[in-house]
Amino acid sequence: MKHLLILLSLLLLSSPVIGQETGVLYQYKTSSGFVWKTFGKGKVQPKYKGEISNGTPEGLGVLSYPFADGKRVIGEWKEGKEWNTEHYKKDGKVIGKWVNGVKVEKSILFRDTPRSKWEEGGRKWFRSGDEKTQAKYEGEILTGVPSGQGTITFPSGSTYVGEFRDGKRTGQGTMTYSDGGKYEGKWKEGKQHGQGTFTFIDGRKWAGEFRGNKTWNGSLFDKKGNINMKWVNGKKQ
Repeated sequence: MKHLLILLSLLLLSSPVIGQETGVLYQYKTSSGFVWKTFGKGKVQPKYKGEISNGTPEGLGVLSYPFADGKRVIGEWKEGKEWNTEHYKKDGKVIGKWVNGVKVEKSILFRDTPRSKWEEGGRKWFRSGDEKTQAKYEGEILTGVPSGQGTITFPSGSTYVGEFRDGKRTGQGTMTYSDGGKYEGKWKEGKQHGQGTFTFIDGRKWAGEFRGNKTWNGSLFDKKGNINMKWVNGKKQ
């Protein structure tokens, strides 16, 4: 619902570009695919409300379905097709999305190489594999690789829960290691990069900025929260 309110506000405040207007369209299913018309019955047909160009959705809009589940598609459209959208159930739960015109699916993938070889360039993912020897991914997939929210479980017992982009841990995520250590924070290209906190099994914490898996600017705290050491530009002070 929050996304819907934000979108409607943008529609009301923004000025349409040349050839673009805001209005209502109805979706019809034909033998050659779906088409859009300015007339229809909202109680039995999907109804689009938002920005329009050349008789099709173009820009920000909301597509509402009249069926029992009350599904809504909210986001950006191009040439009558979903571009960057999210699908919501009546209760507000996200059940699907499109990114740059490609549908994001939810499934399971496996890495093609053991974890020890990842940094050497093993980047392929497969639909089937062996979770006893390979990392297993469960979550959102775009163009065959992890993208969006997901979880990786490693054969060692370590797990990562968080964001992915182009098959790599990028964004906000939490890595829980098999020995009990935990990193919570930002990632980039599969490495700890940005603001984060690493909690050791003995209760100590390192908090601050990481760069390429290395502590950069931050402090090491003992179990009572006292600062033991500091790092500035990657060097211990």
